[in-house]
Amino acid sequence: MQKRTLLSNLALAALCAVTGLSASLAQAQTKLKWAHVYEATESYHKQALWAADEVKKRTAGRVLIDVFPSSQLGKETEINQGLTMGTVDIIYTGMAFAGRTLPALSLSSAPFVFRDHAHWEAFRASPLWRELSNQYEAKSGGNQIVGYTYYGLRHMTSNKPITKPEDMKGLKLRVPDAPIFMMFPKAVGANPTPIAFAEVYLALQNGTVDAQENPLPTIDAKKFYEVQKYITLTGHITESLVTIVSNSAWQRLNAEDRKTVEAVLWDASTRASADIQDAENKLVDEFVKRGKTVNKVDRAPFAAAVRGPMTAADTPWSRELFEKVQALK
Repeated sequence: MQKRTLLSNLALAALCAVTGLSASLAQAQTKLKWAHVYEATESYHKQALWAADEVKKRTAGRVLIDVFPSSQLGKETEINQGLTMGTVDIIYTGMAFAGRTLPALSLSSAPFVFRDHAHWEAFRASPLWRELSNQYEAKSGGNQIVGYTYYGLRHMTSNKPITKPEDMKGLKLRVPDAPIFMMFPKAVGANPTPIAFAEVYLALQNGTVDAQENPLPTIDAKKFYEVQKYITLTGHITESLVTIVSNSAWQRLNAEDRKTVEAVLWDASTRASADIQDAENKLVDEFVKRGKTVNKVDRAPFAAAVRGPMTAADTPWSRELFEKVQALK
């Protein structure tokens, strides 16, 4: 009897130990949701999946990331709000949307602020960029910017030819729902019309708007070229995305896993940047093969139209910050 009781107690102890170990492992595992508005075919998503797999490997399964593309967890404004509400843990978002928290960040989405890709790269690698990231962290209550991805040069698509700023007068132009994107169309006399990213194709198709502007890889991925006749290479904005981890998610990670997540997500943004630049270099010829008219224009008159607004007193950034960015080599 005593022997059976002893065996029962040992079995119970073993079961408790296994159960306790399982509970401990489950408790140690952190699951994060990464939301964005881009298509599953785009490099942003592919590199997010790479990052999720890499984080899982490097943390021995302690940190698991599920990636939700194509606005599955909300439009861009909603996923930015989700960082605070706890509905998402990581997002890709445009600088203009991050600029709602720290207005100075929107400078990098302003028209013609960067001379070329090398100028943008210099900004990405500069102490000035790190300083702005730290300011965002402070203003956002601890949200961490851990990636900075080249999104591409924003170009125009339309159903009428555009060769000079005057051709845009009265044009109903779809823009993202962020104030910085109003600057360029207003400067050239167009009518900026904010429409959510997921709704742009239909808006072009049914004539709600006449035109839109996005980088060539996005025009390709979202198939905007199917409902537009002309692509005009204005290159008016050197666009980029930030990868942000919410403070609540950051606090759930130990110090070692934070370093891993930060390093991997920065690497993912570097990999995606290279993919996008490579795609840009190939797509002009590809669009021509598809029967689209691609207009290469003199960008100087378009840049001249926004020069005044870029340094006006009511911009979201200081004149000092603008000059610091312009001085980068």
